Amino acid sequence: MSWLRLRHTTVYHYSDLVTIGPHRLVVRPREGHDVRVEDFELRCEPEGEVEWCRDIFGNSVAHIPEFACRSDHLSIVAESILWRSLADPSPPLPAFWDDAVSYAPLESAVADAYRASVYPDDRAAVRSWLEASPVTVKEGGGGTLGTLCDRIREEIRYTRREEKGVQSPAETLALRKGSCRDMAALFLEAGREMGYPMRFASGYLEGEASREGKATTHAWVEAYLPELGWRGFDPMLGRSSTASHIVCGVSNHPRGVMPVSGLYFGDGIKTTSLKATVFTERIRRPGLGAV
Repeated sequence: MSWLRLRHTTVYHYSDLVTIGPHRLVVRPREGHDVRVEDFELRCEPEGEVEWCRDIFGNSVAHIPEFACRSDHLSIVAESILWRSLADPSPPLPAFWDDAVSYAPLESAVADAYRASVYPDDRAAVRSWLEASPVTVKEGGGGTLGTLCDRIREEIRYTRREEKGVQSPAETLALRKGSCRDMAALFLEAGREMGYPMRFASGYLEGEASREGKATTHAWVEAYLPELGWRGFDPMLGRSSTASHIVCGVSNHPRGVMPVSGLYFGDGIKTTSLKATVFTERIRRPGLGAV
């Protein structure tokens, strides 16, 4: 097991004073048998009253209806102390997986909802891409989904984008490049086109960049497999997710788990800069410093 300190900082600067409207934050790690949040603190400047809820997907979502005063900037800092199990207790993925997956009656209605496309206008482009080069399962590659994950990594060039939002799968296929969120959205729709229940996962990736404070938020995909449960695949890396993938939110659509979303009001005023950074530090246990 391992203890981890994680700090996610988002800072907006505006061209003049603005009234900051309601904001929605999906920045608190999800807990489970493999992750426990020992401590969590959310700080905003200017200050705002935080209201918490669990959404339909079971995510902890913070709502800030209003902020204390007008400001030319907004700073949001989410800091966590996490315990995580480094050993994956889940059953190993089979080397080969039958495409004709079926689900028990108790699960089928929910599974069908996660099979439904959220980019219906892109289905033809995704289907053509799949048919142009059918997924061939590689031995020891994590089955069909593992092979598809690796194919996206090989064919789509990762690029860090500053623009807001997520490219549609058709855009990513046309450009042959995209951010981790763009690659995950493509994988989401391709997996659904092949009949798998898929959901979008947003959170953090612990690694060299985060330990240097140079990382940003990350995104990947989880697929539901009978008897194996929700299993993560990261198309940016071309492999299954690990204990380094820390989930904050899951949703049937990328928009459902945007880390920070909200409004501001001011005639003619623009956002002049946005900087989001993620820093992680392995610690012995809370309060005892770094490993």
